Amino acid sequence: MIKNITRFILSATLMVMASFAFAQSAAIDLGMKDFDKSQSVEVTANTLSVNQADGTAIFEGNVLVVQGEVRMSAGSVRVEYGQAEGSASGISRLVASGGVTFVTATDAVEAQEAVFSVDAGTVLLSGDVLLTQGPNAISGDTLTVDLQTGSGTMEGRVRTVFNTGGGN
Repeated sequence: MIKNITRFILSATLMVMASFAFAQSAAIDLGMKDFDKSQSVEVTANTLSVNQADGTAIFEGNVLVVQGEVRMSAGSVRVEYGQAEGSASGISRLVASGGVTFVTATDAVEAQEAVFSVDAGTVLLSGDVLLTQGPNAISGDTLTVDLQTGSGTMEGRVRTVFNTGGGN
């Protein structure tokens, strides 16, 4: 009985220490090491407005952005084009708002906003961020994802839930 209590106290202490370690930021592996940023980006939406003067396009209503196995959906997405000697040279970044869902083959993230930098291969999600990986979940203020390495960092009052699979 004392041995079980000692084991419980040790386990609880380790879990509390792990929680403090995750309190401000946490490194996350999203399993995307094979992401290829050279793949084309497909955007679908209910409406599209193009502004030639500032080199942007705004997709609104049920927006879905797909690049390879990566999918991002939102209420609105502003597409910013890169400039090469005054002409549009391709998508530089996508700024999504209105409730964003970012999905890979194994993970899903929800947030209020997201900035997808195509050239850098990064996504910055912000506002009530919730990441689910199988039965586990982690939440925080912001999540920065490096699509090249598949790694990410959650910051701002991070909270984790680890399901150990134990029945007791």
